[in-house]
Amino acid sequence: MCEKSKEKAPSISTTNSVGMDFMLIPAGEFYLDPSEFSYDIPVKLTIKESFYLGKYQVTQKQWKTVMGNEPSCFEGDDRPVECITWNEVRNFIKRLNEMENTDKYRLPSEIEWEYACRAETDSEYFFGSQDMELDEYAWYYLNSQDGTHPVGQKKPNPWGLHDMYGNVWEWCQNRYHRNYEEALAEGTAWETVGSIGIVLRGGGWVSYPEKCRSSCRSSFDSDYGSYSVGFRLLMAL
Repeated sequence: MCEKSKEKAPSISTTNSVGMDFMLIPAGEFYLDPSEFSYDIPVKLTIKESFYLGKYQVTQKQWKTVMGNEPSCFEGDDRPVECITWNEVRNFIKRLNEMENTDKYRLPSEIEWEYACRAETDSEYFFGSQDMELDEYAWYYLNSQDGTHPVGQKKPNPWGLHDMYGNVWEWCQNRYHRNYEEALAEGTAWETVGSIGIVLRGGGWVSYPEKCRSSCRSSFDSDYGSYSVGFRLLMAL
C-alpha cells in the first residue's frame, strides 16, 4: 500500500505576476500591548494560519502596472506609492485579484500586521527596547530628509520584511477600535465603513521614533490620502 503523499510545504518566499515579493509568515502567538488596546494586562492572540506578506511596501511601479496612474507626491518607480486612500487601495486589490484570477490578495488586519512585524519578539521594536538602532531599519523624521525612499534600503526584520518601520504608514484592513473584542465583533471592514477611521501601522518618514514601535497605532478616514501613507499586501496561501 502506498503511503499517503505529504502536502508540499509553502516556499519561504514567492513573487507574483507584477513583481511583488512575499515572505512566508508562520502561524503562532503574540501578546497585545495593553496600553494600545485599553487593557490592564497583556492579551495573547493566536494567528492560526500561515500567510504571505509583502516583503516591501507596494511601489509606484507596481501601482502603475495595475492601476495605470501615478498618484504619488514623491515620484520614483521604487519608492512606495503614497497619496492613495484606503478606498483606492480596495480598487487596486480588486484589479490585482482579477488580473491573476484569484481572491487571495487583501490588506492585512492590524493584528496580522503586528504579528508579522514583531517576528516572535516582545520588545518595543523587533531589534530591542531602545530606539538607538532605528536608523538601520527605518526612514523616519530624523533621517528621511523630508521624503520617502526606495523600498528595501534598510535592514529587514527577522522574517525578511523591509520598512515595517517608517518610510510610509501602512493601511490595514480594519477600522480603529480601542478594544480588540469590538473590532472582532464588527466583522470585515470591507463592507462596514463609518465614522471610525481605518487603522494605520508602522510609522512613516514624518514620524518620531515612538510612532515606529511595533505596537503603535494610528488612523485616517477611508477617503483620505497622504504623502506619508501607503500599504503592503497580504497574500493568502
